[in-house]
Parts: sequence; structure tokens; C-alpha cells
Amino acid sequence: MPRIAYVNGRYVPHAQARVHVEDRGYQFGDGVYEVCEIRQGALVDERRHLDRLDRSLRELRIRQPMSRAALSHVLRETVRRNRVRDGLVYLQVTRGVAPRDHGFPAGEVDPALVVTAKSVDPVKSAGAAEAGIAVITVPDNRWERVDIKTVALLPNVLARQAAAEAGAAEAWFVDAKGYVTEGSSTNAWIIDGEGHMITRSADRGILRGITRSVVVDVLASEGLELVERAFTVEEAKRAREAFVTSATKLVTPVVQIDGQAIGNGRPGAIALRLRSLYHKHAEIPA
Repeated sequence: MPRIAYVNGRYVPHAQARVHVEDRGYQFGDGVYEVCEIRQGALVDERRHLDRLDRSLRELRIRQPMSRAALSHVLRETVRRNRVRDGLVYLQVTRGVAPRDHGFPAGEVDPALVVTAKSVDPVKSAGAAEAGIAVITVPDNRWERVDIKTVALLPNVLARQAAAEAGAAEAWFVDAKGYVTEGSSTNAWIIDGEGHMITRSADRGILRGITRSVVVDVLASEGLELVERAFTVEEAKRAREAFVTSATKLVTPVVQIDGQAIGNGRPGAIALRLRSLYHKHAEIPA
């Protein structure tokens, strides 16, 4: 079935979806986005994603494209029109279309909204988790406001490409002091020898991942100790387990960092358990 996209008030064939040449997202990366999991036809953690979207828009001083109720309807209608049972819905809001100038447009400009949805095979995703993934480390060369989920992702793109060329699935950014910040599209976690769940505090140094937040709830319910602090690459390589979290990867074990096996080189039991419990704690409409 042909895919359908929502573009600025219209549902159009995906192959014909277009934005204006002077859309500020296209020319400046002046916009934000969210990616939400679709599970059995339902949007997972929609409230949390839209709360984060609201924050990103406020931080960049971009107006809401429509009310939350209307946006929620557009998300569900895009999922419905694409007949997605399990997959992802992507939404992007930019400052809108205006003559090219670095400063904000003069006068009132309507924000631009694009929504797409696609199917993802849950069996394939589960297979990746059961096998575990390899990551590499790269210098963190991003701007300081990575807490905003902006569409300006060139450093992330280059990091992910470096990972692909190294035969890895993800790249972890490392700051000037040798501490891991986060992945190119994931939050980074390790489990030390005492069983502490360690991940960097969600301040301005990383994005506050929605999946990360749900995993924090899972840890509390399971009586597992969360430690929010930075960890070094060497500490990660000595860890009992490591894993990443994101809407696309959920909880996926890391079995190798920069070519070095983590633990016994196989997906860790704790990470796999967290993955199995994830949807019991996520917000999913009945």
C-alpha cells in the first residue's frame, strides 16, 4: 500500500510530500522533531513525547503548529492511513517558510508541520536485541544544547556513518574529559560489578530520552539502583553489561565497545529483562 504523509494541513502520497525551498528547517535546521513507537496500532508514551515537543518548541521560541488535541488527531490519522500496526511515527515542526535570513522572520509566520509513519518488524528488532550490538566511540563535537531535540543532526549523522563503516550499530559521543555523553540517537547505559545502573544525568549534556525515563521507572519497580553520573570509556569497557535506550531500539544490549567485548560478549541478562518489562511501564492506550 502506498505510504501517506501529512504536510502542512494535507494528507498526500509519501512520494509527493514536499516542503517549500525556503522552509527554515531545510535551510537552517531551525526546527524540532519527535519519534514515537507504534505498538499494536497504539502510540506509546504519546503524552511524554508531546511534553518534550512542547519544551523543545519553547526553547527555540517556535509557536505550536496546532493544539495538542489536533496534533494527537493528526498523529493517529497518519498511523491509520498508513495501516501501521507496529512501527514508528515521526513528526517535525519548523519555524516555517520565510525569505532566507539568519534572524527570526519579521511578522507572524506559520510553523510548518510534517508527520510520517512507517512499519517496523518487531521480530527483527527483537533479534537485534537478542544478538546485541557493537558501538564505537567518537569525540563529542555537537553544540551545547543537545537537550533540545532539534533537526540539526549533522554531527549525529557523521557519527552514525563512522559506526556503520566500522561495522557497528551505534556511536557513543565522548566529551573532552573522556566521559561518555550519549549515542548518536540513543542514551548510553552501563551496569557495574555491583549491579548499579549507571547513566549520565539528563541535564543539558544529553537529551532526556523518553525511553530512558520509562526505564528509570522500571528500575524503581524492580528495586535496581540507579546512579546518574558520567562514566568513562574505560569504565564502560570494564562493565558487567552495557545497553542503549531509544524509541527505535527500546532497550538493546551492547556487547562490544571499540572492538572490545563487554562482559562475556553476549547480551546481558539484566538488559534483556529491562527490555521485556519496558511496555508494562510505558503509557499505551488500551
